[in-house]
Amino acid sequence: MFSMNNAIGWIALICVFILPFDASAHHSRNGKFDNTVMIELEGEITRLTWKNPHVRFTIRVRSNDGEEELWEIETTSISHLRNQNITKALLAVGDKVKVAGNPSVRGVSAMWVTNVLLTNQQELVIDPKDKPRWTDQILGRSGVRFVEEGDASAPELGIYRVWTHTAVIPMLFPSTGNPDFDLSSYPLTDVARSALAAHDPINDNPTANCRPKGMPTIMEQPYPLEFIAQDPDIVLRLEEYDTTRIIHMTDDATPKGKSPHRLGYSIGRWEDQTLVVTTTGINYGHFNQTGIPLSDAVEIEERFTPSDDGSRMDYKMKIMDPATFTEQIELQKYWLYVPGVTVEPYGCVSN
Repeated sequence: MFSMNNAIGWIALICVFILPFDASAHHSRNGKFDNTVMIELEGEITRLTWKNPHVRFTIRVRSNDGEEELWEIETTSISHLRNQNITKALLAVGDKVKVAGNPSVRGVSAMWVTNVLLTNQQELVIDPKDKPRWTDQILGRSGVRFVEEGDASAPELGIYRVWTHTAVIPMLFPSTGNPDFDLSSYPLTDVARSALAAHDPINDNPTANCRPKGMPTIMEQPYPLEFIAQDPDIVLRLEEYDTTRIIHMTDDATPKGKSPHRLGYSIGRWEDQTLVVTTTGINYGHFNQTGIPLSDAVEIEERFTPSDDGSRMDYKMKIMDPATFTEQIELQKYWLYVPGVTVEPYGCVSN
């Protein structure tokens, strides 16, 4: 069994001695922005789109030669911003702002913004890993996203509640948000390795223009999810892309005769307090967003285990796909229980 969580240590060592398979993917946010370069701009907001998957706005700036330019500014989702107490009311068309972030790798006037200095001299620090640049009046450092421990007040709920991802929780795929992770370190077949090498991070992202994620990628979503008892089955609601999975719990549940689906067909069973879910019939075609494929023969086993006090739910995923991997893949993460959090509409809007 190949566990990515156990492999991160030696991967960091070998990355010192080998070149990444794709330089632009290695040094950018989703292959679009160069996170090795930081620039600053000042200008007036001319357009604001407060929608998932990413909040975007346009600013009018004056270049060094005195000409006006329009820059497209992009940042994280409204789901994340909401959980950092950053609201749409803080920005408006006509505001004069200063922004700092990573420029586009395509040579166009676009930026992934990490810091915004507002007209009232308060500073939005958007990513939990980023630091303030201009002031000590900081916004974005409070809210659900910064909760470190779950609430233990309702153990009787068991698994049936809303579970929350926060900034302290590692992502399911160790490559997400980590430009130094070498994707070729997965135990890939020759076919999968060729597909990875041919992947174009700008043009081949399977989620571009709000195309919803399938299994297993959807389970990485860093937003709330909820288990609902719907006798005899279990409904799993995920905020990202307004996704609903049905976990079939009857003894006679079978994928035979069912049409393949991007989420597959899931059959569950209980092992003490652990919900074990086996999913087959997946026709999504993508292991992740960055080039590793997935065949229709893939089988995924998930284990959801709430703690005795209900404050945390541990999660393990095993992926068996002999067309893609030479051995079984194991991934893991956890969620926390934070009372009052709900699964909100995602409402993705295409570029």
